[in-house]
Amino acid sequence: MDKFRMIFQFLQANQESFMNGICGIMALASAQLYTTFDFNCPCLPNYNLSYAMGVLCVPPIVLFLLGFVMNNNVSMLAEEWKRPIGMRQKDAAVLRYMFCSMTQRALIAPAVWISVTLLHGESFICAFCTSVPIDKLGNMTGVDLSEKEIKRILARIPCKDIYDGNHIIPQEVATRYLRCISQAFGWTFVLLMTFLAFLIRAIRPCFTQAAFLKSKYWSHYIDIERKLFDETCTEHAKTFAKLCIQQFFETINRDMNMPHTPILEKNPEKNPEQNPEESDKLLGVTSQGTMNTLLKNWHKCKPPLNLNAYEHQNGNGCIKETLELNNLNIPKKEIVTYYSKV
Repeated sequence: MDKFRMIFQFLQANQESFMNGICGIMALASAQLYTTFDFNCPCLPNYNLSYAMGVLCVPPIVLFLLGFVMNNNVSMLAEEWKRPIGMRQKDAAVLRYMFCSMTQRALIAPAVWISVTLLHGESFICAFCTSVPIDKLGNMTGVDLSEKEIKRILARIPCKDIYDGNHIIPQEVATRYLRCISQAFGWTFVLLMTFLAFLIRAIRPCFTQAAFLKSKYWSHYIDIERKLFDETCTEHAKTFAKLCIQQFFETINRDMNMPHTPILEKNPEKNPEQNPEESDKLLGVTSQGTMNTLLKNWHKCKPPLNLNAYEHQNGNGCIKETLELNNLNIPKKEIVTYYSKV
């Protein structure tokens, strides 16, 4: 269990490795799902094609959407796309890079399903059994049947137990003929997907290397910024909740004329476990409304990327509103503002 836990922690720490692992698992799952899928062709002229195309196309669409659902960057991309510009400009190249990266990973499982389906051949046989060239593979000598009746017989080729047209064309001959064509299409599809992946991975960075590296860097920055924001929110919420609980029980103790418990004592000399700097971490946030306003301003403004100096850019009033909120006296050394045009 410790080894699996270490592997899972490594995948969580490395976003790209984690998503590659998810895509690999989904690809294997799609192949395993097809092997366990009970394919039953209806063997009717008007339903064979619809059923076979449904089996070939619907599961890949579902797997494609699942690839997006299981990607952690979907919500981040949507947030970055919909957020107001505020003090940080949005770069369309970064959004395109993130979307293309997610799309490439989401296409792996559908490609595996289509490849396995075509190489196996059952779906193709069911779909095009009525198109078998009887004049080349069969024998219509002495057979007096209408075209509708011939199609009804050929539609039963995938169903060995009810096929009754061996006098027209042997069932094994028609099945082998259609399976060979299906496998040819399958290997062609695999070749095209492999060649396309090669072009995307190898040739694309060669044309616009600077833009490619810039988009890749800032997409990683957005991901890391979100993770650090979540960690900071967790630490801040923990400190805020602890102080609220302490104040509540101190009030209860005063009302009930009970002595303070050691864990709630504010005096650091009497209670060495109490950290006197915990309240400083709140940076003046003393109410739920204040915190909600600050979070709203973070989403609406997103501080500009400038590590050199703090600049009052009050064009949209975001920083000014944040600083003046509830008369927050935030030390200047604790303010880090970012500014850069991506």
